[in-house]
Amino acid sequence: MSEEEKTQKLIEHLVKIRNEVDIALEDYNLNKKDTSTIKNKLNDVKEYKEDEDKVIEGIFNGEIMIGPEEKQYSIPSNYISKSKIIEGDKLKLTIKPDGTFVYKQIELMPRKRTKGILSKSKDGGFEVLAEGKTYKVQKASITYYKGEIGDEVIILVPKNNNSVWAGVENIIKSGNKENKEIKAISLEELKNN
Repeated sequence: MSEEEKTQKLIEHLVKIRNEVDIALEDYNLNKKDTSTIKNKLNDVKEYKEDEDKVIEGIFNGEIMIGPEEKQYSIPSNYISKSKIIEGDKLKLTIKPDGTFVYKQIELMPRKRTKGILSKSKDGGFEVLAEGKTYKVQKASITYYKGEIGDEVIILVPKNNNSVWAGVENIIKSGNKENKEIKAISLEELKNN
């Protein structure tokens, strides 16, 4: 068996394992966000004026910023990717008089760096299987690094909290072009194989 075939088999096996883990987590309801941490941090966010600018502080939940009174603010995905923002980071949104939005990270969650394997999620997005858990990642991060299914991904996650989303720090190309053909399978399909 060639190295490429071995790599392909390993990736197929990891995808099967990931699917089993996803199903088990869904069954036990363990793959939900730790919203208590975000809600606790929301007590410290505020909205105020700074000269002519409106300033809003908020907490990043993996997709958007949650501000005072749980108001939601979208963030450009390229900024999320470039800045490696992770769940729980505190952000400051400055809204200029001309309507320009300027985001800035003001308080970072303690981070943990880990490696995982890139795969496609059931909804067509990207996810990384790392340390026995599946993390969603921003599509902009994957396309920036030209990631392909099966590539090794270096991700950042909160050090002391559970999270659903991870920031992408880098991608190590697998060199196996056949990885694109791997698709997720259900537990039933796995049992029938």
